[in-house]
Amino acid sequence: MGASLPPKEANLFKLIVKSYETKQYKKGLKAADAILKKFPDHGETLSMKGLTLNCMDRKSEAYELVRQGLKNDLKSHVCWHVYGLLYRSDREYREAIKCYRNALRIDPDNIEILRDLSLLQAQMRDLSGFVETRQQLLTLKPNHRMNWIGFSVAHHLNSNASKAVEILEAYEGTLEEDHPPENERCEHGEMLLYKISLLEECGFLERALEELHKKESKIVDKLVYKEQEVSLLVKLGHLEEGEALYQALLSMNPDNYRYYEGLQKCVGLYLEDGQYSPDQIDRLDSLYKTLVQQYKWSSAVKRIPLDFLQGDKFREAADNYIRPLLTKGVPSLFSDLSSLYNHPGKADILEQLILELERSIRMSGQYPGRMDKEPPSTLMWTLFLLAQHYDRRGQYEVALSKIDEAIEHTPTVIDLYSVKSRILKHAGDLVAAAAFADEARCMDLADRYVNSECVKRMLQADQVALAEKTAVLFTKDGDQHNNLHDMQCMWYELASGESYFRQGDLGRALKKFLAVEKHYADITEDQFDFHSYCLRKMTLCTYVEMLKFQDQLHSHAYFHKAAAGAIRGYIKLHDSPPKSTAEEDDNMSKLLPSQKKKMRQKQRKAEARAKKEAEEKNEESSASGVSKSGKRHIKPVDPDPNGEKLLQVEDPLSEATKYLKLLQKNSPDSLETHLLSFELYTRKQKILLALQAVKQLLRLDAEHPDSHRCLIKFFHKVGSMNASVTDSEKLIWSVLEAERPTISQLHEKSLFEANNSFLEKHKDSLMHRAAFAEILHILDSNRKSEAVKFIEESTNNIVPRNGALGPIREWNLKDCIAVHKLLGTVLADQDAALRWKVRCAEYFPYSTYFEGCHSSASPNSAFNQLRKNSENESPNHSVGGQNVGSITSNGKLEAFKDLTI
Repeated sequence: MGASLPPKEANLFKLIVKSYETKQYKKGLKAADAILKKFPDHGETLSMKGLTLNCMDRKSEAYELVRQGLKNDLKSHVCWHVYGLLYRSDREYREAIKCYRNALRIDPDNIEILRDLSLLQAQMRDLSGFVETRQQLLTLKPNHRMNWIGFSVAHHLNSNASKAVEILEAYEGTLEEDHPPENERCEHGEMLLYKISLLEECGFLERALEELHKKESKIVDKLVYKEQEVSLLVKLGHLEEGEALYQALLSMNPDNYRYYEGLQKCVGLYLEDGQYSPDQIDRLDSLYKTLVQQYKWSSAVKRIPLDFLQGDKFREAADNYIRPLLTKGVPSLFSDLSSLYNHPGKADILEQLILELERSIRMSGQYPGRMDKEPPSTLMWTLFLLAQHYDRRGQYEVALSKIDEAIEHTPTVIDLYSVKSRILKHAGDLVAAAAFADEARCMDLADRYVNSECVKRMLQADQVALAEKTAVLFTKDGDQHNNLHDMQCMWYELASGESYFRQGDLGRALKKFLAVEKHYADITEDQFDFHSYCLRKMTLCTYVEMLKFQDQLHSHAYFHKAAAGAIRGYIKLHDSPPKSTAEEDDNMSKLLPSQKKKMRQKQRKAEARAKKEAEEKNEESSASGVSKSGKRHIKPVDPDPNGEKLLQVEDPLSEATKYLKLLQKNSPDSLETHLLSFELYTRKQKILLALQAVKQLLRLDAEHPDSHRCLIKFFHKVGSMNASVTDSEKLIWSVLEAERPTISQLHEKSLFEANNSFLEKHKDSLMHRAAFAEILHILDSNRKSEAVKFIEESTNNIVPRNGALGPIREWNLKDCIAVHKLLGTVLADQDAALRWKVRCAEYFPYSTYFEGCHSSASPNSAFNQLRKNSENESPNHSVGGQNVGSITSNGKLEAFKDLTI
């Protein structure tokens, strides 16, 4: 390194390296310039200068200098190493690995290059290469603990856990008997626990348990020790010892659900599906009655029996569980009970129980069978619970009457307004839901959660500008909207992206969806620093778990939503591309000269306004972005804030395919993945890939309406195609002919017969009838009136149940909206769509989509009457020091109209 230089310049070169490592970049540049004055073609100095400039955000100069340095000295490992570091900083990991390999050809024993290469191999999951590199490092430096551990972890990741154990045992053989010293006990304990987990993974359970007991004194984390011990005992079948150990763990933490599950396994009373026999239920009941006596303050021990008890025993246990929580006033009680609604019959029992409690409190102020008087708030919390119960069951009118009564009883409780907002959202009145969420927000301006919930409701109501103003109340000063992006606030970006998509603003929608995709790319990059950190700190079990999590990262629900949204956006962009410049000029030429002049003036004003806003934002960010060292941290201005460049892609379908491949890899069991795949590949004329999507849909749910739609549409489209001419087309046809008989729905049936047999199975389902009608119209457009009539003849039956209040109907709002869109677009019958709208307005009186009589879309609704009254009565009030329009008791949305941040 710097060997070809005279002593003075060689010392200056060392100074450059030291300055780079200590981040004194100006000092390093000065030293590099001093060397280059005498030796302008010295490759290593040019490379180091480029690396220093890269750290000062002068990337183009950096690459130029490093390439020039490499050109001048191709046989220098320093130049190749620096080139690799440059690529690594730009996340070009594959190119960086190539550079490191070239450097190692010149200097095969360079520890720094080997270490950097191993980190990149772990990042890129080049596991065989990772094992090889870690072995070289261990051979070169066998007295370094991190090299032993790194070699072991490399083998574990490469699916060779037994070899990883051998390496750790070899490492332990190099240690002295009194190891570890006091300051290394935690790290050594973590290494021992990792070794035991490896033995368990290999299936050496007896050996793992023996090792655990042998090394007990050296393991610092006693809780993990006990959990590992009980896990091994249960797997070995030592259930009595396991039971005693779970009892000991429960005495430490009686609210840990996993401990109760483990205890049930030890006594032979645990089933994955929860379908217990009457005898097992009795035994479980007696077990938990004993545990309740031991852990009286535990909520888990009282809650778990509600999952397996039935009938009167369930009612009694639920009564004992609910009463104290209503008295105490626990807002999360319904969330705690909500999983019980999936158990047949339990929702009816809960309804009868809560109604009985409500009646008793109203009449006597006491619970049934109790002499003690309840505080007045108990009635309010009972109404609160009832409102959420009826909301869950789809009885929105009853739910709203209960929550209104609770608000009248105690108008100062924020949770009441939040729940009313949620009920209105489910009922279909998104505008009123946003208003009540805003009312809740105004009652506590310092509560971030309530603020976020309000923002979400506003976005669902497509009030994007208002939502943004509300969201940025909890961001830092300066460029507030970008702060939401910097904070990786994905729920906000997804909700606003969906809102823009509904409004037809594809540019902004794609911008938001792709921002979420970038967050996931950043999360993947964030693991890089942990490859060395975790080996140094010996948090090995957690490190391996983190890597496994990262491998499954793109299967997360938020990524799925963002990728699906982006694919839908690109498909829509393909179906209806934006107007080209030539078309816009044609439209302009049709206008009168005066109209043209006005249009151009408007455009110029809009451009000037946008430019001015961007400049102001720049000034604010540069003023606020000055650090203590005097450096300015100016964030780059987004050159495309409205996503207009995203609309100018040449091939939207190829862009969509990138995200579809990620979904196919990470969400293969989602219907939506294969529905999007079908839509995309039919547009791209990729027949066999579209068939593959259809087969995946049939694998997941052959009876789903969308699976049926895609199946019939596919074979109808194939049947209408021209005869095959080329060899590839003939091959495709031969595959289709071979595949069709294997699909049971089409076996020896025409498409009409398949459609009819599908209907026979699902006569009473609205969405199945709609799918049948749509396919009927596609197969024979002359039968449109028959298809429309078939949908209109669907009946909204009442669900049989034992509830005390009001009927529950089968149809839900989302399905009815989908049918209305089908009538208006695919079947193109506006009269039928209008008749359907009128009919659904009766079933969903709070729906703004169907303009129900109680919705905010109806001018005579109670919500609008209250709003008109409040506009006449309420004076202006201040929010956060800003004078804004009045925020009424019903959450007037105009309140933020003039708000400045």
